Amino acid sequence: MPAALLAALSAVLGQGGLLTAPQDRAPYERDWRGLVQNPAVAVALPKTTAQVSDIVKLCAAHGVGIVPQGGNTGLVAGAVPVAGAPQLILCLNRMNRIRTLDLAADCIIAEAGLTLVELQNAATEAGRFFPVSLGAEGTARLGGLISTNAGGMQVLSYGSMRAQVLGLEVVLADGAIWDGLAALPKDNTGYDLKQLFIGAEGTLGIITAACLRLYPAIAARASALAGVASAEAALRLFQSARAAAGAGLTLCEYMEDKALALGAGQLAGGALPFAAPGYVLLEISATDPAHAPAATLESVLADALAQGLASDAVIAQSERERLRFIALREAISEGELASGGAVKHDISVPLGRIPAMATAVHALVARDFPGCIPNIFGHLGDGNLHINIRPPQGAALTTLPKAAISEAVESLAVSFGGSFSAEHGIGQLRLTGMAAHKSPVALGLMRAVKQALDPAGVLNPGKTIPGA
Repeated sequence: MPAALLAALSAVLGQGGLLTAPQDRAPYERDWRGLVQNPAVAVALPKTTAQVSDIVKLCAAHGVGIVPQGGNTGLVAGAVPVAGAPQLILCLNRMNRIRTLDLAADCIIAEAGLTLVELQNAATEAGRFFPVSLGAEGTARLGGLISTNAGGMQVLSYGSMRAQVLGLEVVLADGAIWDGLAALPKDNTGYDLKQLFIGAEGTLGIITAACLRLYPAIAARASALAGVASAEAALRLFQSARAAAGAGLTLCEYMEDKALALGAGQLAGGALPFAAPGYVLLEISATDPAHAPAATLESVLADALAQGLASDAVIAQSERERLRFIALREAISEGELASGGAVKHDISVPLGRIPAMATAVHALVARDFPGCIPNIFGHLGDGNLHINIRPPQGAALTTLPKAAISEAVESLAVSFGGSFSAEHGIGQLRLTGMAAHKSPVALGLMRAVKQALDPAGVLNPGKTIPGA
């Protein structure tokens, strides 16, 4: 690494803005799951968009790749370096200001380093609601959420991160700054450029700020945990709740019993309220205080119990109980990691095929990977399941044929008309699936866009597009 580059970066960033010592870089170089750790030449911590622009220009001039990073909570190693090439980690966490909050337009402009929970809290304090919610919201950052088009538990009603973005500020591969933050409901002037950068995982530009949509505050919620015998029963319960609540059904999660038990094991006093082969977490919300989501939910559950769709159910009697239900669901991934980890998959299939997909996974594992334990849970309402395969009891994750398992599960999802990656993205860890399942036409279009915007391959090299 040329000393001249490090000196120039230090001059741009000031004291404390550039980390070069191995012990200081190490936490940024390792992905959340601990699967990938490659050295970076340094970690840059800019405070302004102008500094990001200067960093990009310097790295491009010296042939050094740039890895954008926020909270580093992703599950596909998209925010850490790949092996074999000089790369700088560009951590945006110090760019965490809220620039504007416009209640007339119901939007907020915030920088890429703001955490999701800080964004949610700012919306709440202003009498509004920001709907994206996920387990890592305390550390996940806005730029990463947009760059991966994060989903979470309320996509069912509000859509993924893409649906919340009204505008972006982006630093391009040559250091130019594109200001597309204007929150105009109508602007029909050619390509909608912001869409290029949402879900692109930092391979086309570095998101430094975003204008996001806000919603009316939630006036009332009703939540329940129901026991079901199968994924088929869970789907029918979802259909019943959606018919009764319409867009008011803001959350519907399905968890097999082994999955929810892992979540319960991570919480103090985490015993489940009842035993069942599977569980459905439902939430109905209302922005109008005159509406009564609790009455709707009670009616749905009463019908489900009478028809045998549910074997048991508990309705949250307080906000504390509601948050407890959500914590059980969100703790599944941590419980899985604590129990030794799993070969993880994030698939989606057409909604009506979820039961068949779950059944097929169990059959596949029993036939081809005997002793392994399927761990199935996820976002029932939008067809997104996390199908993770745990090692046999007492065996280490390293003993599993990970590539064979992933190829089998991903191919199964695609055979059901689905996707091998629903919300986690591609990063480094899903490149094999991308090459196997994405059409040559689609890959060709992606490579053409990458070549047009980043011809030197400076931005997040080795991610998202196989061979790019």
